[in-house]
Formats: sequence, structure tokens, C-alpha cells
Amino acid sequence: MAFESNYVTFIGNLTEDPELRFTQGGHAVCTIRLASNRKYTVGGEEREETTYLNVVAWRDLADNIAETFSKGDRAIAIGRLKVRSYENKDNQTVWVTEIEADEVAPSLRWAKASIERNTRGGSSDGSSGSSGASTPPPSDDDVPF
Repeated sequence: MAFESNYVTFIGNLTEDPELRFTQGGHAVCTIRLASNRKYTVGGEEREETTYLNVVAWRDLADNIAETFSKGDRAIAIGRLKVRSYENKDNQTVWVTEIEADEVAPSLRWAKASIERNTRGGSSDGSSGSSGASTPPPSDDDVPF
């Protein structure tokens, strides 16, 4: 993997079950919402803040996330930080910051996981072999939102 300056790691708990959708071109896309808590003290008073971040994954990774994770699971997401905008139904511009995932994995700090390898040729876009994280997402014309 080439050096990328816009690469982030985010660890948190899923706030809801993964949402798996498909583009018009048949590509799987999965969105998970992670919440991460930070505790700190100010003037002797303990405080806590929560950061929420959406993680978007494509193709095989999307399928695997949807099959593996559920609400409350702790996950580690690695990918690029993306900022995009869209117009909502009230014609207002909404800005969204999210991670476009290259990797999503369970955290083994408080849980155990078992590994089940995928068979080759089972990708959701019909190609043979594992498309993995190195395959770019579909074009903007094929995005489901």
C-alpha cells in the first residue's frame, strides 16, 4: 500500500446493526455507525464526550461486515476520512464526515473472534477472486445515497 496522508483508525462500538444496501449496478455497500467515548477531568469534575462516526465499506468487505457485526460490537475501522455533502428533502445542504473503510475488524480487547476464510470467487460484484479493500468504490453514478 502506498503512503497516504489521509488515513485514519477509529475504534468504537456499533450503535445499531449494519445496514447493507446494493447499488443499481449490484455492488454491496454497508454502513456502520461507531461511537467512541472519551473520559476526562476538568477542575476535578469527571466528564465524558462521545464521538459518532459513520463507516462505509464496499463489495466483499461490506458483505463480511453485515454478516459479522451487530449492535454493541466493538470494531476497529481503518480507511480514508471523507467529507461529502448532499441536499436533504428540505433542500438544505447537509455535510457528512465518514470513513471509507479499507479494513474493519473486531476488537479483541473484550471479546474473542474466530476466523473463517472466504472462498475465492465469492465477491458481490460478480468478479472472480477477492476484490478486497484495494478495489475502489463504484463511480458516483452508482452510489446508493
